[in-house]
Parts: sequence; structure tokens; C-alpha cells
Amino acid sequence: MDTSLLIDLDRLPREGLRLSRDFEFLSLDLVEENAVFLEPAHADLTVRLVGDEVLVQGEVSARLSFVCARCLTPFEFPVASRFDLVYLPEEIDGLSEELSDEKIDQMYYSGRQLDLRGVVLEQLNLTFPAKPLCRPDCEGICAVCGEIVRDAKCSCLVKESDPRWNKIKFNVKDKS
Repeated sequence: MDTSLLIDLDRLPREGLRLSRDFEFLSLDLVEENAVFLEPAHADLTVRLVGDEVLVQGEVSARLSFVCARCLTPFEFPVASRFDLVYLPEEIDGLSEELSDEKIDQMYYSGRQLDLRGVVLEQLNLTFPAKPLCRPDCEGICAVCGEIVRDAKCSCLVKESDPRWNKIKFNVKDKS
């Protein structure tokens, strides 16, 4: 399995480069630790050089399996994301030592090369939710018996909160 897809910017055609290919990533490459690829990620990319700036436009798609953060059930998570990126040469920023607000979102390339595999992986990771859920209304697991609530096998009575907290609850509601 190749670990990079380096584009030599000095050999980039004037009209740019179009690529359409599958990328085999390891599940360990993903920011979501319980994610598993169901099929390879696919990307359609266009790379153009405008002056010293590298413009990368693309679309990445994939099918992954995530584990729900509430009920711990695996579910399929399709990815379809478009992106437009601009990379600047690292040498331009070499003179500045501090990171200003404008520079915090800028991306750089070095050595007249750009690794598109890294670009695709980054864009794929950015599509993941902070808390993967099988459904937005997933109720999770019963705190008493441990059964998945949506399966309706749980007949536990959920204990009401301690009545000593009721005065505080009413005060909070009144202030809103």
C-alpha cells in the first residue's frame, strides 16, 4: 500500500491535474478510534498552480462503520464532502515567528511537492461528527439494566431525581 501521493509542482501541467482514484487508508489513520472502512475512500481532485499558490479542489466519498456514542451499536456512516483549499509555499512564511489570526487557517507545502494522500485523509477526518450517533434521537443504554432503550426490551422504572433538588430546579427555570 502506498503511503503518499506526492505531486511534483514543477511538473504540474499548465492546465492543472485531474485525478480520480481510490485511497486505501488504515482505520488507525482516522481520528475516530472506532471507525472502520467498509470500502476504500474515493476522491476526485483537481490541482492547479497559480503563481506560488497551489489550488486543490475535490470531492471525497467513503463508507465507514462507526459505533454509536450512546447505545454502542455499529452503524454505517456515508461521507460525501467537497472542498476548496489553497496551499502557500512554506518559505514565504519562514520570516515570521509568531502565528497571527490570519495565518492560523493557512496551509503550506514544502519542497515544491504536495502530498495529496494527506490532503484526502485530512478532509475525510474533518467530516466526522464529534459524537457519532446512530440516530439523532438515540436514547442509548438503560442505566439500570444495560439494555438498548430503542429495542424496547427494557421495562425498568427510571427513578425520579431526588426531591431535595426540586427547589433549585424551579429557581433555575424562573430565571430564564
